[in-house]
Amino acid sequence: MAFEPFEKVALIGLGLIGSSLSHVIRRERLAKSISGHARSAATRDRAMELGLADTMHEHAADAVRDADLVVLCVPVGACGAVAAAIASTLKPGAIVTDVGSVKAAVIREVSPHMPDNVHFVPGHPIAGTEYSGPDSGFASLFENRWCILTPLSGTDDDATARLTAFWQACGSKVDVMEAEHHDRVLSITSHLPQLIAFNIVTTAADLEEVTQHEVIKYSAGGFRDFTRLAASDPTMWRDVYLNNKQAVLELLGRFSEDMSALQRAIRWGDGEMLFDTFTRARGIRQRIIEAGQDTDEPDFGRSGQPVAPADGKD
Repeated sequence: MAFEPFEKVALIGLGLIGSSLSHVIRRERLAKSISGHARSAATRDRAMELGLADTMHEHAADAVRDADLVVLCVPVGACGAVAAAIASTLKPGAIVTDVGSVKAAVIREVSPHMPDNVHFVPGHPIAGTEYSGPDSGFASLFENRWCILTPLSGTDDDATARLTAFWQACGSKVDVMEAEHHDRVLSITSHLPQLIAFNIVTTAADLEEVTQHEVIKYSAGGFRDFTRLAASDPTMWRDVYLNNKQAVLELLGRFSEDMSALQRAIRWGDGEMLFDTFTRARGIRQRIIEAGQDTDEPDFGRSGQPVAPADGKD
């Protein structure tokens, strides 16, 4: 069945995800019109220059008026306030979704503001780069990436199916799961790796016996890839950790135990343990490539157009 375009899609936030959605909506003709909202006047002006929206609005409530689909492309910590601001002007029957990397907290903050005649279907496209802002988007960002939907109990099945078809038309594969399970899964596939990247880059910068100049000048491939992750939007990631703290803290405890085991293996010369651990890790990397979630090209396939990492629009 062919996808039936929305009459109007409202994009609340026009950073990487919002601008990329605009590009793919235009390319695939998924909506007859797009309205947009951004807090910054400079962002609104730039978005219009780029043709990201047919109309731009200073207030989110004006942007969502008469929209059939509303996508909250803002940091997870801002979703509740945005939901409160748009509640009174949402069109009856509209679908409201988000793109946040944390789902339970978004549901907790947004749900109380949703009118009974509106369908709230939380979502998370697992796609991104380290770049942000309206110039960072591109139409192929979601191709062959997963989008996870976490509909609430009692959510209208037709609304979930409509949103599923939308993300599929954007190029994504769609899964449905419970919000709490999503947050546990993303804590290991996205949130912990990102936290490690932030930490190792700042640790290297703070070393007294190795200058920052040397760290930058002699960076090997592994450290360069950490710095790519560490270049991600600080506001977005601050909100992720504050809103998924339980899952992240539990995982950090497990990670610390496993790191201590590696530390002991290095100290006592346990080469067999190190070899077995590295072999297992290498096998997981190969499975990621085989699943089509990255390539085996040199430099992890990132020498040209950025390949969307597992998350990091995040």
